[in-house]
Amino acid sequence: MARVGYIGLGLMGSGMARNLMKAGHELVVHNRSRAIVDEFASEGATPAATPREVAEQSDFVFTNLPDSPDVELVALGPDGVIEGAREGMIFIDNSTIKPETARKIAEKFAEMGVMALDAPVSGGDIGARNGTLSIMVGGPQEAFDKTLPLFEAIGKTITLVGESGAGQIAKVANQVVVAGTMVAMCEALVIAQKAGVDPDAVVQAISQGAARCWALDTKPQKLFKRDHAPGFKAYMQAKDLKIVIDTARTYNTSMPLTAVVHQLYEAMIAMGNGELDNSAVITVLEALAGTQVGSAE
Repeated sequence: MARVGYIGLGLMGSGMARNLMKAGHELVVHNRSRAIVDEFASEGATPAATPREVAEQSDFVFTNLPDSPDVELVALGPDGVIEGAREGMIFIDNSTIKPETARKIAEKFAEMGVMALDAPVSGGDIGARNGTLSIMVGGPQEAFDKTLPLFEAIGKTITLVGESGAGQIAKVANQVVVAGTMVAMCEALVIAQKAGVDPDAVVQAISQGAARCWALDTKPQKLFKRDHAPGFKAYMQAKDLKIVIDTARTYNTSMPLTAVVHQLYEAMIAMGNGELDNSAVITVLEALAGTQVGSAE
């Protein structure tokens, strides 16, 4: 079994870290908020005060953090992972960040003989808890092969997409589809409601045909109950979409649909709903249509 460090024990990271523990790996954990670290310590993990301490005790170090600056600081900053790293250690980032940030971090670690993988995930908090995530990986084949047994503890579909940064490019593509279909699903429920047709019946009618998608499979029943508790918070969806737009600009690619979807999530944040689930983008569409889908129980 491996000595594994995990930094960032939020909605996604906590589920993934627990699955690594369940697989029998020795876990060293660090998080900005101490309460979750203490919780993990009570379950058998070793707490660490800094990312440097995590690296000093680990052969593999995972990070799962909100945004590019957070990952760069934890990986390369004062008391960061790089200060405790040694030749042969592997750094794996499960965050969704800019591809160029992933490449920069990989280059810095390579100077020390440390291989790095950008390995963003998809599947939400449910997938994180159940170990069924899709993992998109960029980096060296050797590092991927050595890390694969750990990936298999947290994910179901694991793909080496290409060199450093390629995992984040795959996540850009993933978020284009995820956010686009989420908004499309919400629009479908709103038009059904506005037209006086039962949205639940509409979901039953279309969910096994060409319209079938993850959003339609997983979100309508929560929305009918006005349950907007987060699995993946809307402000994080907006952050990811900003990365998509920035990446499109870098590669001179037009993404008109995604630009509109991004603005809908920004509107949701402006309405004060950024902490809600990303499916709660329906509240923006409801406000525009002057209707409401479902009722609280």
